[in-house]
Amino acid sequence: MSSPATLLRLMWLASPALPVGGFSYSEGLEAAVEAGHVRGEAAVGEWLLDQLNLSLARADLPACAQAFLAWQSPADPSRLQALNDWVLATRESAEFRLQTEQMGRSLVEWLRNGEHAQDSRIARCAGLLPSPSWPLVFALACVLAVDADHPPEGEPTSGAAGARQALLALAFGWAENMAQAAMKSVPLGQAAAQRILTRLTQAIPQAVESALALPDAERQAFTPMLAILSSRHENQYSRLFRS
Repeated sequence: MSSPATLLRLMWLASPALPVGGFSYSEGLEAAVEAGHVRGEAAVGEWLLDQLNLSLARADLPACAQAFLAWQSPADPSRLQALNDWVLATRESAEFRLQTEQMGRSLVEWLRNGEHAQDSRIARCAGLLPSPSWPLVFALACVLAVDADHPPEGEPTSGAAGARQALLALAFGWAENMAQAAMKSVPLGQAAAQRILTRLTQAIPQAVESALALPDAERQAFTPMLAILSSRHENQYSRLFRS
């Protein structure tokens, strides 16, 4: 069980108030609304559930879980660089690539100014080439949050238990941002957005378990419709979101 302090740190990382700009992205949802693929509460809920299960659970969540293990002391530099390379190579549009890089850099800066600023792994994370990606930096932030309750001479919390907590935080942060994006882009009322968030939170635990069990060879990023919509969104005449 996590201590209250660890739980609060993970809630902090999942919060839309975390200054990484997650609120400014719709991850293709705005383009889907513009194209007429998504209309109303029910369609948004189905769209986001599909995105959770077909995209997040097969790509960013397993990458984050594997990075969580690789960040634990002593960190595994070659493994981390390989995971970062995979994340960046699998962004299917320019704006998706810019999103993961921008949010990753912003979280690195947040870590540099936080309670773990002296941890050498932050500098190592900042040095990932060509740029640290969001799932990799989020994994490090969660490792620091979970291990904060364990002094250097003690044994860190680790393995699947810590990774599971990290993925639940990552997935819920994504879900809350997407519910807010749906309110603005569809648009929807607050009650509808909360019902969508309820559907997502009910599906997140299974998505996390699937991601934890996914071996390297089965990670994938193949969402052609989302990639097409994101590419169109880059040149959309009028838009609220950066992706």
